[in-house]
Amino acid sequence: MPNHPLFYPVSEHLPATPLHDQIQIALAIADPQVLKSLLTNCLPAIAQPHEIGEVSAEIGIPLQDQQTVDAVVHFEAVKCVLADSPPATPSREAESCHSPYRHQTKTSQGKHSKCESETLTLAHNVSLAEAIALLTKVGFGPQQAQEILHLSYEASHKSWWYALDATGQFSIPFLRYIRTLRYPDGTVSLQYKDYFSETKPVGFQSLPQKVLVIVREDSQSFSQTLRQINADRTALGITQAILICNTIAELEAQAFITQGISLYPATELILPTQANCGICATHTCPMNGTVDSAIAVCYRFCLEGSYV
Repeated sequence: MPNHPLFYPVSEHLPATPLHDQIQIALAIADPQVLKSLLTNCLPAIAQPHEIGEVSAEIGIPLQDQQTVDAVVHFEAVKCVLADSPPATPSREAESCHSPYRHQTKTSQGKHSKCESETLTLAHNVSLAEAIALLTKVGFGPQQAQEILHLSYEASHKSWWYALDATGQFSIPFLRYIRTLRYPDGTVSLQYKDYFSETKPVGFQSLPQKVLVIVREDSQSFSQTLRQINADRTALGITQAILICNTIAELEAQAFITQGISLYPATELILPTQANCGICATHTCPMNGTVDSAIAVCYRFCLEGSYV
């Protein structure tokens, strides 16, 4: 693809891509690991690695008055996990036994399941393939998925799960019953009921979350940046926000954090671009002005006037 006529050496035609656009491009093409890093390595962190499921980014979202939002990151906030499929950060109970209730008496199990939820629907009138995909996604093996889908009408499948505790670890056990309703057209519905000790589990496994991402211009003041973030949060109905910036004073950083805004360094997202040391405006670089430089791509390549 790099040899396609649509692609050209950046130094031969147009000025180097402005920093703001570089970051938006990086977010647009970022793989899930990069987006997860954005959520986990910002200050303060939006979530821990084991609390994040699928993740994606939406770039340049239009608002009213011809305004746009730099980006919104969508992710699944994992709230509970199947006990037989422990997360990357194992719970204290999972460490001691793969299935924590295998050797417990009914009395000791009962203390973990003294309350019950209402019957909830996981999927309604879906195909068998869709139902299998839903079940395998949360950790059920192929045999378990088949057992769930071929239960008799009044039977339920029992499994132990872990919910998050106050420290963000999956260590609070609860019992889940899953039943399948089959229809003449070949579709099925999946329903579940939870039995828990005190706190009701949140959702089946995860909840959809959104995080506003703003790229700060170097010329923006604190008040301008905060005004923009608050306006965008209000317009999109999003609470969590990440501000991507070059450098920031400690006092200013504390002020953003107290306003519920996480910070992330722009240098972590900048992609290397095709470079020409002979015309680069980064005068502090030892290769600056070298016409026959062997450097092909560089994070710091810049033409005069190309920064925002």
